[in-house]
Amino acid sequence: MKQISSTEARALLRSMFDAAIAAAQPARCLPQHLPPKPSGRVIVIGAGKASAEMARVVEQHWDGELSGLVVTRYGYGVPCSRVDIVEAAHPVPDEAGYHAAKRMLNMVQGLGPDDLVLCLISGGGSALLSLPLPGITFEDKQAVNKALLASGASIAEMNCVRRHLSAIKGGRLAAACHPAKVVTLLISDVPGDDPINIASGPTVADPTTCAEALAIINRYGIQVPERVLAVLRSGEGETVKPGDVRSSGMQTHMATNPQIALRAAAAVARDAGIPVHILGDSIEGEARDVAKVMAGIAHQLVRHGQPFPAPCILLSGGETTVTVRGAGRGGRNVEFLLSLAIALNSQPGVYAIAGDTDGVDGQEDIAGALLSPDTLTRAWQIGIHPSDSLARNDGHGFFEALGDSVVTGPTLTNVNDFRAILITADEANKD
Repeated sequence: MKQISSTEARALLRSMFDAAIAAAQPARCLPQHLPPKPSGRVIVIGAGKASAEMARVVEQHWDGELSGLVVTRYGYGVPCSRVDIVEAAHPVPDEAGYHAAKRMLNMVQGLGPDDLVLCLISGGGSALLSLPLPGITFEDKQAVNKALLASGASIAEMNCVRRHLSAIKGGRLAAACHPAKVVTLLISDVPGDDPINIASGPTVADPTTCAEALAIINRYGIQVPERVLAVLRSGEGETVKPGDVRSSGMQTHMATNPQIALRAAAAVARDAGIPVHILGDSIEGEARDVAKVMAGIAHQLVRHGQPFPAPCILLSGGETTVTVRGAGRGGRNVEFLLSLAIALNSQPGVYAIAGDTDGVDGQEDIAGALLSPDTLTRAWQIGIHPSDSLARNDGHGFFEALGDSVVTGPTLTNVNDFRAILITADEANKD
């Protein structure tokens, strides 16, 4: 195989990222999961970064009457004629999402057994559907959400806490629809694809408890208002449990997930003649620590040609976390890449990309970034010290200064993080 140039390596990685996003588009994965028409009414509801595009696809393929409401992130709305689209804030909730959640609950009241509620759920719905339980203020919910995002807790742990403070999550939205049939179509953005963790499961029965949510808060030393602790300690925040009669009409279908996106990316690399190894679609942990492990694997490949011969590409997905220590502009994907660059220490022949498939890494409208063997050198040349940037959680500032940010705009889908490391050659194969 001919030598891969830097330009070719970066272009290949970006094309793989684009292929992963394309594979997760609602138009591609949703139509085959639409249920048959009922004899009664059809109400479409939903939340998440892909929910507006999901609603548009439903409208395009549904032959019959329907109405409804979905809430998506600002900038992710699309034109729909029968379903109302509301845009709200993510990852910290705002009042637009709060009022949309109240409207949604009111919309599904008084339905009968012949009616159908089609629920369209994707990642981001936890923040977008923010309706606190009685006794908790909206400001309390905002404060808890901010604290969770900075804590280093996993997405499953964060969503466990969110469910037990919500009037709409943890199966409560489906319970409000009873006795109507509820069919939920999911685009997964969580490790393991557990429906209860996708947007905190508004239409899924929840086996977790208030005691577990309280233990998570204590484990990470998360500071929350006393009202929040009171709800959890009293058990008033318990969610709809499996076996609840109100959950009897729930059906859940996975439209697409991170593994499907990784396979699409792998196909692009194989078409270019480069072997691909998918290491996992549900890798979790601190972003900077996961990066050190990946760097160790890359070094092993370069130095010893094991466990795989180069050239090759290592693919992974999942959702890492960041414990915020500094005041920089960060996100878990650029944090991963910055830590990876430091650990690789300008290793020749190693390139990488990491990005969030929704187009937003952290709170920035930047999906992620690209890394090259000369990343550290170029940073030092313009007076940027990589270790200082990492200490400040300033991954976006670091890669933006180098011109290496990956910007996609709203992708209208969300199948979590995408990471690809290209090793162009091992030392055993060099002249």
